Amino acid sequence: MSEAWAISAQTQNEGSTRALAGALAAATRPGDLILLIGGLGAGKTTFAQGFAAALGVEGPVTSPTFVLVRHYPCARPGPVRLLVHADLYRLDHLVEVVDLALPELLAEGAVALVEWGDAGAPVLGESALEVSVAPGADGPCVRSITLAGRGPAWVGRRDEVESSLERLAPLWKPGHR
Repeated sequence: MSEAWAISAQTQNEGSTRALAGALAAATRPGDLILLIGGLGAGKTTFAQGFAAALGVEGPVTSPTFVLVRHYPCARPGPVRLLVHADLYRLDHLVEVVDLALPELLAEGAVALVEWGDAGAPVLGESALEVSVAPGADGPCVRSITLAGRGPAWVGRRDEVESSLERLAPLWKPGHR
């Protein structure tokens, strides 16, 4: 089995953050779990909006902070038919994360984006793509983004993810680790 991996990038504005997320969405498969990690205002919801748009989600995509989980049907042709967007910010205990039943939804062929995903990682399974989003040093809209694949569902997919992002090279600066 391959090792866990990481790819780092820097986006220059909200549009390029959304574009990078959209390129990643094209590389996802039913059952994929993506944990969005970053502080308040880091750009997790902006990332989720670009990801959802690439899957053909219609209508606004907002942070599910108060409803905890939103389900979006995906209109894009392909195997992913449902996007589950969760937010763990308001949860205090891992048992509350378990009660959301995200692994069961993934077993039904959805892709899940989980904001504040690091808070629930211990109970969400061993396979995840961790997407860390942080403000960059070069301006207010610049974001530093690191994609880190771990577990059986992601360790062998670095080349696939990297290939999906390469077409965006003018919009972001790669910084591989």
